[in-house]
Amino acid sequence: MLRIVLTDSAFNIMTMTDNPLLQHWTTPFGLPPFGNIKPEHFKPAFDHAFKAHRQEIDAIADNPLKPDFANTIEALERAGKLLRQSAAVFFNLSGADTNDTLQEIERDVAPLFASHSMETLLNARLFERIETLFAAQGDLGLTPEQQRVLERYHSMFVRAGARLQGDDRQRMNEINQRLAVIGTQFSQNILKDEKAYELILEEGADLAGLPDFLIAAAKRNAADRGHEGKYAITLSRSSIEPFLRFSQRRDLREQAFQAWVSRGEGGGDTDNRQIVVETLALRNERAKLLGFDTYAAFKLDDQMAGSAQAVEELLLSVWEPALVRATEECENLQKMVSMEGGNFDVEAWDWRYYSEKVRKRDHDIDEAEIKPYLQLDQIIAAAFDSANRLFGLNFRELDDVPVYHEDVRVFEVSDRSGAHVGIFLGDYYARSGKRSGAWMSNFRCQQKLDGAIHPIIVNVMNFSKGGDREASLLTFDDARTLFHEFGHGLHGLMSDVTYPMISGTNVARDFVELPSQLYEHWLSQPQVLSKFATHYKTGAPIPDDLLQRLLAAENFNQGFATVEYIASALVDLELHQITPTDALDVTEFERQMLEKIGMPRQITMRHRIPHFAHVFSGDGYSAGYYSYMWSEVMDADAFKAFEDSGDVFDADLAAKLARHIYAAGGRQEPAEAFKAFRGRMPGIDALLEKRGLA
Repeated sequence: MLRIVLTDSAFNIMTMTDNPLLQHWTTPFGLPPFGNIKPEHFKPAFDHAFKAHRQEIDAIADNPLKPDFANTIEALERAGKLLRQSAAVFFNLSGADTNDTLQEIERDVAPLFASHSMETLLNARLFERIETLFAAQGDLGLTPEQQRVLERYHSMFVRAGARLQGDDRQRMNEINQRLAVIGTQFSQNILKDEKAYELILEEGADLAGLPDFLIAAAKRNAADRGHEGKYAITLSRSSIEPFLRFSQRRDLREQAFQAWVSRGEGGGDTDNRQIVVETLALRNERAKLLGFDTYAAFKLDDQMAGSAQAVEELLLSVWEPALVRATEECENLQKMVSMEGGNFDVEAWDWRYYSEKVRKRDHDIDEAEIKPYLQLDQIIAAAFDSANRLFGLNFRELDDVPVYHEDVRVFEVSDRSGAHVGIFLGDYYARSGKRSGAWMSNFRCQQKLDGAIHPIIVNVMNFSKGGDREASLLTFDDARTLFHEFGHGLHGLMSDVTYPMISGTNVARDFVELPSQLYEHWLSQPQVLSKFATHYKTGAPIPDDLLQRLLAAENFNQGFATVEYIASALVDLELHQITPTDALDVTEFERQMLEKIGMPRQITMRHRIPHFAHVFSGDGYSAGYYSYMWSEVMDADAFKAFEDSGDVFDADLAAKLARHIYAAGGRQEPAEAFKAFRGRMPGIDALLEKRGLA
């Protein structure tokens, strides 16, 4: 066997030539050349990109010239192109289309990314240049956008520990590396539990109550898992939730529900409870190194909320009316059980089933009646059409462009004049190898530092694919999820800033949900549904009476939905205000916390701690799950401006919304951005009205 030893320079030349992750992409619109990228390309690409980026950082830090905005901040914005390019592909695939090989690579590289990031953020020479600029910012002649970028860089370095000295700096680096490792493990454990579970159903009694669309999806699930002729319910939300809603088999509902809520808590290699304990301890230590009493205090110091007290006040102000409503809802469900001759108390696995019956009785509507009118393709078209009417955006589907999976659809986005805006990818179907949930990400963010760089945005969902030659049908909640994630997508696509640091969704966590939750409102407009909610077989539009019944029932079961969400947010906040020890029993903590706030026995948290990926797969939403409701206060108030105008597509309001919210990125403080659109800060009344809790 011939063994060739390469010098660093020879290795670099070979890598640049042969590794598609490190090449300049000549694909249409600069899309990643997915067909050429193999798992074995990632590690060499990262090795090369880490070294190249480190050289760029060192050159900036050691620049003998006096620091200025161009040679320090703009230089930092330009640095790391190869690393960003490689990482964007890898981490998008690790969430949306992973496999055992990619998961092994992810476990290996997670601490390397953390270490590389901390080596930059704890670079004393580099921070000295940033601190010098920050102290003299009033004398630098900066534009408001440049001043904001400088401020964000300074804050990022300080919050990472740039002012720490000696052993504290080393410990901060160790903490972040370990958090990266166990955060990755947390995610992978959930995915393993979800992939491993299947509730196999036979013809006959097992299918009792299931509508045709769910039977078709379950049949496809079973075939995909090697169970031809049978039916499978998986732990994908689009599979298990309709099963819990329609299955007449209470025993099977209980089995499926217990599997759903026990992810990450089953013992063995995929149990996440000790990972949670270690994560909390490390986060608490990190906060104390930075001078904060708790991790929640550290995390919220840089958000709109500002403090845990402000968050608690908001959550509890909604919790009380929601709890009253949920109690009433539970009583109605129990009455329904009794009316049908049941001799049992309503349990959590009964709630969706009997609430569907109550909705049918009280509103003359059920999901099986609605779903045939909610075709995936039509709801996508509705989201695009609303963006066209509001913002003048046009979407043209592209063929023969590279994609990472055959299910992915690609669209070119242009403005009113026909000018290119960006590329939008839609990855809509659940499959093995995709983590659960729905999210927006990007392969490239918008910026104008060196000419116009257009964004490449992706929405990832987990909808059930229709049967052979059958349309894929959505629940109304599914349709709302699509609009929600597309709102995030618009935030990335419409971004119009110069600097990557503040591009698109690079805003405060409790502001980032405003564009997405606000966009959900347009789905519920009669003029949208009457046009795009068409029957998948006949093409007939949704009947007016059904549409009116659907909209009248929109706040049905809102007590349940609000309670399951707020309970999760309160538990998240409390977890990050305690001083955790190795003896912390996560399950018992959750039980005691829910008892303290008066959580109804028949409702579980929307995300129980062992599978609370928002909070423990990374620190994005840690001590920040409340942000959906914080943003909802703003989105309810913002949409009321459109309602008050008498035209939900009012052109002047849409232009203001585009300018100050969707296109502005992180160009200014979130509160100032909202006030620029609305003229004032929001009140809570619109939120309570929206949820039917006023």
